[in-house]
Amino acid sequence: MKKKKIIAAFATALAGLTFAGAAHAVGPSGLAGRAHPFSEHIVVKAPTLAPYAFVRFCIDNASDCAASDGPATATVDTVALKQLRQVNREINGEIRPQYDTDGDDVWQADVSAGDCEDFALTKRRRLLELGWPANALRMAIAYTPNNNGHAVLVVSTSRGDLVLDNRTNAVRNWHDTDLRWVMIQSAANPLSWNQI
Repeated sequence: MKKKKIIAAFATALAGLTFAGAAHAVGPSGLAGRAHPFSEHIVVKAPTLAPYAFVRFCIDNASDCAASDGPATATVDTVALKQLRQVNREINGEIRPQYDTDGDDVWQADVSAGDCEDFALTKRRRLLELGWPANALRMAIAYTPNNNGHAVLVVSTSRGDLVLDNRTNAVRNWHDTDLRWVMIQSAANPLSWNQI
């Protein structure tokens, strides 16, 4: 029954999208950099399709994609920031990097080996277990400087949107990374995504 509800929710989100060519373009206008150079929080644009592998993940892991009534921004102090750094560092050390085979992108959490989205989903689960609000923990897709697609966890906090990335143990504000941002999970509805 839960799988049917998730599929129906994705179908509803899909029906609400308009398919403008620019929304799916991969080029200078399709891969926006910073929306506002000095914004501490990511500014989202039009709705877009969720990554297909994310849809499959949600069908199999309904609780990871459930809507929440909690805040979309976590209030943080030095203790909370230390916890973010600790989770980022621990998960980066616990998971052995292993890429999916071509054409078979599978998103998973709590794995011993995986690629970028598996690191991000595992960090999200760990932070949820520690009491962080679900709406403040969003998956995001970007490109690295060498044009590889990359997934990270973005934590929306009172000090800005902070990025937990498996390529580094540092936790940085989104605009202080080397990433070119593409899309992010909605804070209001975890099954919806927006362009950045």
